[in-house]
Amino acid sequence: MRSIWKGSIAFGLVNVPVKVYSATESHDIRFHQVHAKDGGRIKYDRICTECGESVPYAEIDKAYDSDEGVRVVLADEDFDKLPVAEKHEIPVLQFVPTEQIDPILFEKSYYLEPDSSSPKAYTLLAETLTQTDRTALVHFTLRQRTRLAALRNRDGVLVLQTLLWPDEVRSVAFPVLDDAEPPKQKELAMAEMLVESMADDFRPDEFTDEYQVELRSLIDDIIARGGEKVLPVTPAGEPAAEDAEVLDLVAALQRSVDAAAAGDESGAAAPARGAAAKKTPARKSAAKKTPAKKTTAEKPTAKKTAAKKTTEKAPAKKSTARKRA
Repeated sequence: MRSIWKGSIAFGLVNVPVKVYSATESHDIRFHQVHAKDGGRIKYDRICTECGESVPYAEIDKAYDSDEGVRVVLADEDFDKLPVAEKHEIPVLQFVPTEQIDPILFEKSYYLEPDSSSPKAYTLLAETLTQTDRTALVHFTLRQRTRLAALRNRDGVLVLQTLLWPDEVRSVAFPVLDDAEPPKQKELAMAEMLVESMADDFRPDEFTDEYQVELRSLIDDIIARGGEKVLPVTPAGEPAAEDAEVLDLVAALQRSVDAAAAGDESGAAAPARGAAAKKTPARKSAAKKTPAKKTTAEKPTAKKTAAKKTTEKAPAKKSTARKRA
């Protein structure tokens, strides 16, 4: 595993240096979209709905649309003005009874590793949480977002679980339950008997994601059979899925090439190219190659033309144009 964050837990005068690791990962098989006709990858471009042009990532800002129909555009400098919690410190706010935290609040889990030569303070905090049967409520800032989190001990390892803010949990009320008849005592007794017959300890290793197992089996079977559904993958040296910024860069380069080609056909662009050729030796050599293609006898003339002043270059280009015509 690779740590995604380094900092320290601060409770009272005790400081515990830690590294943060993602505690979970998805085992789902990931798919991407392809053209059904030839299996080519589907790529997306960011198109502005106002001007219809492709927008590079560097020119994209964030916007908020209010309920009143007003759009507020915020740039990076606007976000820089906001107060940000300590990026490299996890301050403990309270120690609360573990059973008081509703599981619906739990979001993502992270492992904390001691980041010092002596893990004494780390083990002290972990054992204290276990002995007191309490969970530490902390502030945790990750990727410019401050989160409320629960810090607890799991088999000697501190686990940080980000929590949803209270206003992120939807309130719910189902009218059909208002007039629901309470269960009878006999019904409750039968239900309890059923529960007891199915009672067991929770051992998560006994459960399997059957869908993913069958999906993997299906994919392996198709690969084994071969056929039109099995296509070669682009080698690692030529990634099939390019980053969006790379696509934008390629598009910008293509537009630059097209603009340069259009300038070669434009008479108005010729003086500008002549001035640039005067400063850049590479462009001078390119100018000399065009007449050189005609005959070897014209090479001395081309060299003399290159040695002339800028005012004498424009007629030379006109004569070249006449030769081409």
